[in-house]
Amino acid sequence: MPLPMTHEECAAGMRRLRPHIARYAKLLVQQGVALQPGQELVLECPLERADFGREIVRCAYACGAGHVTVIWDDDETRRLEYENVDLSYFEHVPSWKREQLNSLAEAGAAFLFIEGQDPEAFKGIDPAKPAMASRASHTELKAFHDGMDFGRNTWCIAGAPIVSWATKVFPDYSEEEALYRLWEAILETSRAAGDDPQGEWETHNAAFEKNKRFLNAHHFDRLHYQSSNGTDFTLGMTDHHIWEGGAARTTSGIAYFPNIPTEEIFTSPDRMRADGVVHSALPLVHAGSVVRDFWFRFEGGKVVDYDAAQGKDVLKHILETDENACRLGECALISKNTPIRESGILFYDTLYDENASCHLALGIGFPDCYESGYGMTGEELERHGVNQSHTHVDFMIGAEDMDITGITADGDEVPIFVNGQWAWE
Repeated sequence: MPLPMTHEECAAGMRRLRPHIARYAKLLVQQGVALQPGQELVLECPLERADFGREIVRCAYACGAGHVTVIWDDDETRRLEYENVDLSYFEHVPSWKREQLNSLAEAGAAFLFIEGQDPEAFKGIDPAKPAMASRASHTELKAFHDGMDFGRNTWCIAGAPIVSWATKVFPDYSEEEALYRLWEAILETSRAAGDDPQGEWETHNAAFEKNKRFLNAHHFDRLHYQSSNGTDFTLGMTDHHIWEGGAARTTSGIAYFPNIPTEEIFTSPDRMRADGVVHSALPLVHAGSVVRDFWFRFEGGKVVDYDAAQGKDVLKHILETDENACRLGECALISKNTPIRESGILFYDTLYDENASCHLALGIGFPDCYESGYGMTGEELERHGVNQSHTHVDFMIGAEDMDITGITADGDEVPIFVNGQWAWE
């Protein structure tokens, strides 16, 4: 471990990062949500990072935003709410919030979500409360969620550090140094540490195309996952699945990046075709709680058994969100040779950790991962095998030695991953 930085060194480090942070904000506005002239931007940002929030607002107006609506988020206030308000309150979204988010989505706003949360902000809180709040959001904020799920609104999730998160990631450093180091890590893994992050993302996006072409050309019937930690799992694909990754596009053709960073090639599997056991490769941070060393056993697409060394009750509430929360809506392939994995940092945040590891997701699948899916209703997508649910929870399964074999409808077997990386790397 290097010598601790002094206050002066931390301050000098942050001064050095300021122009990079400003370019990062511009990247999120111009490439992340691809803000159009006159468009409304809705920004959700941690209260503790109000400085970065203001930087984004300045950038948005400089880029021609018609208006910026800011929604501040605060772990401590939300914890007080969970501690003091009855479970029944969370069964519904307040009418003012429904009007706010649904009307903004219907008016064509872009949505930028800045993540920065204490990974254990809600430790000890009844997990039924955040689970209930999540279900109510997906049920009653329909225009808001459908706008993003069905390609009508651009959106982006990105990160900015707060002290409690930084000290969880870097526990051996002072708060000041941990915050500096997490800012540095976020910029590096988001390809925003150089002088031209927008150019970096254009190059990065081009790199997705090769892997997508390979997977879409082979049109595998199923994938077989194996690793020494006990994962032995077969996942079936839908008949007209599409692999996506990198930039997404709205139905009107606007290209944007839903996640910054992103390293994944992903699709939505057949909700009825998952069999075997998968073991976690990294902890899951969900609704302010940490789940460690867990596994799921699937039969006929459904979780039929599970356990965890820590946080089994969190898994229980995820799986009980609704009748389809126990089925898969996503499988994502990510080589271990990526900036996040190579950094050796456990971020305790799914946005980053999912991009260090192949992962699956319980819950809703993606319309854009099925041919002509944007033109289908949820019921039609479900009939074609794309899962429908009021939740979407990613969990990481990409062990260092994971092998993934693609199997065609004719039974031909093609290596996709060998020892945790693309077979052709």
